[in-house]
Amino acid sequence: MSVFSPSHRADQVPASFEIKSAQLPLVALLLKSSDVDRVAKDLLAQFGSQGESPDFFDHDALVIDFSHLDPQTPVFDLVPLLRVLRTCSLVPVAVRGASPDAMAAALAVGLVEAPVEIHRARPIAEVPETVAVQEIVREVVHEVVREIPGPGTMVIDKPLRSGQKIYARGCDLVVLAMVNQGAEVAADGNIHVYAPLRGKAMAGARGNTEARIFSLCMEPELISIAGIYRTSENALPSTVHGKAAQVRLSNDGQDKLIIEALKA
Repeated sequence: MSVFSPSHRADQVPASFEIKSAQLPLVALLLKSSDVDRVAKDLLAQFGSQGESPDFFDHDALVIDFSHLDPQTPVFDLVPLLRVLRTCSLVPVAVRGASPDAMAAALAVGLVEAPVEIHRARPIAEVPETVAVQEIVREVVHEVVREIPGPGTMVIDKPLRSGQKIYARGCDLVVLAMVNQGAEVAADGNIHVYAPLRGKAMAGARGNTEARIFSLCMEPELISIAGIYRTSENALPSTVHGKAAQVRLSNDGQDKLIIEALKA
């Protein structure tokens, strides 16, 4: 069997294709329950064609994360879950954090094991101290040179009417006018609304737990940070409703939304 390798001569490299490494964006489905029917129902309620945000995903590649499930959890059939994910415009491609049996079941339905990067410290035994210091300085300079600029910002300066949807992919979103009921704004970063927010706002859409939502008049139908959401059925307290406020996730790992007034 012939295997293509870098040792082949240049005149043997095919002109019709080129193999390169790639860093592609992925979203992760963090399973917190082994009840597949419940997971499927909740997914459809949020992202299905009749759900709260039917057009939220655009055939995004997805990793199914089992790391929050008990390793002793019985293996369940993934096929119904995969069908629901595809209905929600997600493309499941890999699995991580699964037990050996669950991983075997995932491989059997065409998924792959998500790669995990392992960082090992470079051995420094028997290396003079001066040399070690020089090596560290070289690495720091190397990292600074290759630093990637931060994401940009999308700015919307017109009111958003019912039915309109805005998604700031890979960046923050700034809205300078009202977001009316029935309108929807989403961003991979932060959302700033310098007007009343009366529609739906979803920040950290691809899992950024540090994202926040800001508004000069917080009256939303739905607010969400990294998939943790709250609807208008659970009314905001009078201390923040209709006032300048921000929404963030708690810092205690409890996946809880914190809504607090902005201080002048």
